[in-house]
Amino acid sequence: MNFYKKLSPFYNLALLYFIVSFTLRMVLLFHPITQSTFTFTESLKIFSLGLLSDSFVFVLASGFLWLYLIFISNSKYNKPYGYIVLAGFIALLLYIASGKSIFDEYGGALPRIVLIFVSLKTLLFALFLFLPKHRDKIRFWLFAFVIFLYVIVILQNAISEFFFWNEFGVKYNFIAVNYLIYTNEVIGNIMQSYPVIPIFSALFIITGIITYFIIKKSRNYIDEIPSFSDKIKITALYAVLFLASLVAVPGLAKTENSKNVFVNELQSNGIYKFYLAFQNNKLDYFKFYKTIPNEKAFALLKQNLPSISGKNTLREIKEDSLEQRKNVVLITIESLSADFMKTYGNEQNITPFLDSLAQKSLLFTNIYAAGNRTVRGLEAVTLCLPPTAGESVVKREDNKNKFSTGSVFLKKGYNVKFMYGGDAFFDNMQDFYSGNGYQIIDKSSFAENEVTFSNVWGVCDEDMYNKAIKVMSAEAKQNKPFFNHIMTVSNHRPFTYPNNKIDIPGNIKSRDGGVKYTDYALKQFFNQASKQPWFKNTVFVIIADHCASSAGKTELPLDKYRIPALIYSPSIKPEKYTKLMSQIDIMPTLFGLLNFDYESKFFGQDVFKPTYQPRAFIATYQDLGLIKDNVLTILSPKQQIKQFQLKLNEKAGISPEFQIHYDEIPLKTENENLVDETISYYQSASYVLKEKEYQFKDLAAKNAKLYANEVKHK
Repeated sequence: MNFYKKLSPFYNLALLYFIVSFTLRMVLLFHPITQSTFTFTESLKIFSLGLLSDSFVFVLASGFLWLYLIFISNSKYNKPYGYIVLAGFIALLLYIASGKSIFDEYGGALPRIVLIFVSLKTLLFALFLFLPKHRDKIRFWLFAFVIFLYVIVILQNAISEFFFWNEFGVKYNFIAVNYLIYTNEVIGNIMQSYPVIPIFSALFIITGIITYFIIKKSRNYIDEIPSFSDKIKITALYAVLFLASLVAVPGLAKTENSKNVFVNELQSNGIYKFYLAFQNNKLDYFKFYKTIPNEKAFALLKQNLPSISGKNTLREIKEDSLEQRKNVVLITIESLSADFMKTYGNEQNITPFLDSLAQKSLLFTNIYAAGNRTVRGLEAVTLCLPPTAGESVVKREDNKNKFSTGSVFLKKGYNVKFMYGGDAFFDNMQDFYSGNGYQIIDKSSFAENEVTFSNVWGVCDEDMYNKAIKVMSAEAKQNKPFFNHIMTVSNHRPFTYPNNKIDIPGNIKSRDGGVKYTDYALKQFFNQASKQPWFKNTVFVIIADHCASSAGKTELPLDKYRIPALIYSPSIKPEKYTKLMSQIDIMPTLFGLLNFDYESKFFGQDVFKPTYQPRAFIATYQDLGLIKDNVLTILSPKQQIKQFQLKLNEKAGISPEFQIHYDEIPLKTENENLVDETISYYQSASYVLKEKEYQFKDLAAKNAKLYANEVKHK
């Protein structure tokens, strides 16, 4: 057997990986979500550099295969060495099973995983040792199992990348890492969204067929086990390739620098993208982004928030008119893009109630979501500060006792609640809201007879609203105003909802159906609420948490952040507010409408104040954008800055205030003033969070007292 054939397990699996990766790139290239055309040079870059990246990533990923193959031998089972090794395995197994091993210090599932692994190794070694006549057969099936695992991982990863692209228009990113944490919800979502049994049945059949052919081409490795010297050569070659790959993979990632984001995403390797997202889930602004002196950052911020002083945003908000102590219901609607509404040009009539309510409300026509995930939307309307780099504050460890929308209401004597039809544990919502003074109403609060329909995300919106009506009617009898923040769930994949409610059946899992049912449920809520005695004294704020999709040709495509927002109350005059604004401004604007006097730390502002300067914040977990004066400025890690002139791409038949599509044209000359202003916002927001200047001290004292009482009681 020549040396080339001894590498057959590696190169046969590598060939499969290259074929699958090439096919996946072709499929994604022509996917409907890939809203771009590519030049010959861009296509060449996608496939050539992509293939090169795949090669080096495969080398790194085949480390486990090398480790398994290099230890295949017969000599280790000879007497007395075989018995000594087996005794060593048994001793190690007993040590781990004792519950006092080093692995137990780490806690969690690690001790169990190690125990299972060592148990299997011990069992297999014993079988090889005591059943020498069956050794070749056992080795063959073990070899087949290892090859099968590699094949199924390669195919499963391709399927996962396709579905992730189908949902987000990118390769794996921060969201994919988060999904690993919430396996119940994510697996449940997949089970309800896609035909899982046919997909996995086909996957296992195809995996079995491919495994058969790879084993046929590669079994010479176990039929004629390489000698010790051959294994040294294989190890030396692998070590060289492994070290080269450690340098080459991040180097090739740096070539993903096209102005067309789709080129970068298609060129990239999904596995390495996942690794990067896992490594970079926490981003220290002061380490990764361009900074200016803190004094300058806050001085520039003061130009937009005139009454602040020092390195915080604390200021007094004073109103001339009498305060209105109205009830407030804030409804954040899952994934409601602006272009779902008729006023923004949608012709499918999937939001008839919202369209009609908009005509009776204070409608904000030019508002942008802060991010592209629910936790970013919740952060924006709750904390009213720009989206800082890395994970949302909602999901950070330091997420309690913050200055928030709820803290303003608490200080005014309101009952404050967060209502969610799913499990508030998801995305850390329970920890965040309970740690900021909110009472939680979630799926666990529902009686059995209060649930008519549910899916993996929780009860349907109608059930949530019915529960909310009951809670608010009870609150109204306490002679205290209430603030209730409701987060919807129905407009989310798998888009299942009760049948016979709208003209799109719930079992066909249609996004349009999800939107239309969400609108229908909102109408039923208002029908019920309007009959309650507290209705006339209540203000309703309705806003999307984020858009349905964030995929686009640029890092921050504006149309993928444009959301609807409105404030309705029988006492508020209907009108349109058309100036540019941010999701973080909606609640400070409401406080202005209610004539609240309060201390504020919010970056968000009352947009009706004469000091307000129109601007909006949009971001991913690493690209931080500011829209102002028809320029989009983006701050990125490694101190990178990009600026784009925004040119309206008008669509016929849509009023000017509802136009959402812009061409983003790179600026030839940097606008330094806007760069500094963008830095000042994001740097100062990062600073006040890092230095704990964004705390609500009254709430911290209250929570500390409650905790002390609980400890004393116990």
